[in-house]
Amino acid sequence: MTAVETATGLGPASGSPSAVRSAAPWRALLRPGLIVPLLVLLIALAWAVAPGLFTSQSPTETVAPALQAPSAEHWFGTDATGRDLFSRVVHGASQSISAALLAVFVGFAFGTLIGVSAGAVGGWIDDVFMRLVEVLLAIPTLLLSLSVVILLGFGTANAAIAVGVTSVAVFARLSRSQVMSVRASEFVEAAYGSGGTFFSVLRRHVIPNSLTPVIALAALQLGSAILQISTLGFLGYGAPPPTPEWGLLIAEGRNYVATAWWLTTLPGLVVVLIVVATNRLSQAISSGGRS
Repeated sequence: MTAVETATGLGPASGSPSAVRSAAPWRALLRPGLIVPLLVLLIALAWAVAPGLFTSQSPTETVAPALQAPSAEHWFGTDATGRDLFSRVVHGASQSISAALLAVFVGFAFGTLIGVSAGAVGGWIDDVFMRLVEVLLAIPTLLLSLSVVILLGFGTANAAIAVGVTSVAVFARLSRSQVMSVRASEFVEAAYGSGGTFFSVLRRHVIPNSLTPVIALAALQLGSAILQISTLGFLGYGAPPPTPEWGLLIAEGRNYVATAWWLTTLPGLVVVLIVVATNRLSQAISSGGRS
């Protein structure tokens, strides 16, 4: 059922087209074409939660001669100090993915709060919040994230917060536009006419019907956050060595591109695969199951 309540007498039946449309974005995730992206993300999440299930090698200790090419024993080869690169990539998932999730949460929580407040209340609150959003949008993303992480200090958590701050404006603009669109709907007017208060209509009608595009954006921002956090790690603003983190792994191998291509190529491919998978799932959610 959509957000039109049964109490108003206007809610669609469970089998109605409106109810089908509200569930379509989630059923879209079950399409055969999304099996591979889902599998990629599930593996990445499993790496982050239980890396020991995928590798028994230590990510920080020397286990073999340096700069060994990929082999059956060391799938991604070894780095310049003899550490198993596959183990470092797997263990690095906990750093990179948890940081990306934190970044998306920061952007989603604060951006949606700002956007919903601006779109629902309007007036001077809308003007003030949207001017703040325009200021954030006027600053280049990398420059803003670097400024925040320098202000907060280096480290993965601070890098995640910095990346989250850069996405607040995007979430705010989208959620505001969705709320304003839903507010103008006939079922919202009917809810007010049947005695609904501002907060009850907002909570039970407006917000639920505005969330699907915002959730799709959150999925898209997850991939973007992984890229941005990896960029900060590559520049040295993320986790300090020898902590395994995807951006740091790529940075450590940049001096060996000609002689040990796997040090940058394989971690980079992992990042690309995960970002593409999140983008594909985001498109499926936002399209509501359409091809």
